[in-house]
Amino acid sequence: MSDENIAEDSAELGEKIVKILKTIYDPEIPVDIYELGLIYDVLVNEDNEVKILMTLTSPNCPVAESLPAEVEEKVKSLDAIKDAEVEITFDPPWTQDLMSEEAKLELGLL
Repeated sequence: MSDENIAEDSAELGEKIVKILKTIYDPEIPVDIYELGLIYDVLVNEDNEVKILMTLTSPNCPVAESLPAEVEEKVKSLDAIKDAEVEITFDPPWTQDLMSEEAKLELGLL
């Protein structure tokens, strides 16, 4: 497989992961976690193991336990993914500035 095909596959895989992330919602805000800006990074290695660096709206978020597990499970459900791991960080802390324009519109912040 050429490098070009690998890049194409990983870009396609990245898009599939983003699609999955857009199906997961913060229970307190009617916007998906991707548009909210809770996903800081998605890394896929050559073995199709995924590492997601994300944050929560606050350290006391009521879904601090269940949301990362839901993200892992849903990403792992993709056929091409061998494994998924979510790492939570509060550095930098989440602010409304991280939200997409779409999310801000949805919440009436624009």
